[in-house]
Amino acid sequence: MVAANLTQLFGTLITASHILHFHGVLDAYGHLSVRNPNNASTFFMSRNEAPALMASASDIVEYHISDASPVEPNAPRGFIERYIHSEIFKRFSAINSVVHSHSPPVIPFTISGVPMKPSIHLAGFLGKEVPVFNIADHYNATDSQDLLVRTIPLGAALAAEFSNKNSLQAEPDHLVVLMRSHGFTTCADNIKLAVMQAIYTQTDATVQSTALTIRNTYLGSKNEGDGVVYLTAQQAKDSWAIDAGTVERPWDLWVHEVESSDLYVNMLDPNQTTPAALNFVS
Repeated sequence: MVAANLTQLFGTLITASHILHFHGVLDAYGHLSVRNPNNASTFFMSRNEAPALMASASDIVEYHISDASPVEPNAPRGFIERYIHSEIFKRFSAINSVVHSHSPPVIPFTISGVPMKPSIHLAGFLGKEVPVFNIADHYNATDSQDLLVRTIPLGAALAAEFSNKNSLQAEPDHLVVLMRSHGFTTCADNIKLAVMQAIYTQTDATVQSTALTIRNTYLGSKNEGDGVVYLTAQQAKDSWAIDAGTVERPWDLWVHEVESSDLYVNMLDPNQTTPAALNFVS
């Protein structure tokens, strides 16, 4: 039997995955994880399935942080890139949730040489500038060069990009890291903040791209530098200090959005509509 606090946690994990799909941060790919509150050396994430289709505790797998191996030997098949999550949890003890996304609005900033910066106050968590992880710099001779973070060393290399130091630390220096030709990863101390950061990372990318397009169209060849006004480091810090405390407002809206859709089923959510649950079971 699943402990009561884990039942609630699993319900939140499922809802969060649905929210990220609803907002286009995840599609058939990408994933979300959460550290086990009862055992800090393990974490939970979905089995290998589309995030929108998570529905019950049987869709969730527990993994060891040490090597990303499943706690149960007969666990359902998991994601290849679970090392993204295990190595971030391993490096940062204060991090309890991780989102990995292949967001189309974000990917251009991983390949264009244009740095992603906080353009809106709701993206203050981006800091002054977002680092880009180039996995090609970390391959060894036997690695498959498919851009997937499929080993402990590659996961550790990605996790290191969240820090300005070489040593382990409780909290990362960056909450978002871009991944060349791949997407981005964000981490937080709880699921709700991780979801908020993921959604507003995508929003910020859209706003910045639009601003750059408008400016370049208007100024043409006379444009020097990108000319867009971004948040200063202090503005980013102060904005996120306020916005992080308001996470329940968007969270309540996002939950209502997915609960109102027949696409999403969460059998651990007491507010789940009966017709949708019955349709899923049948």
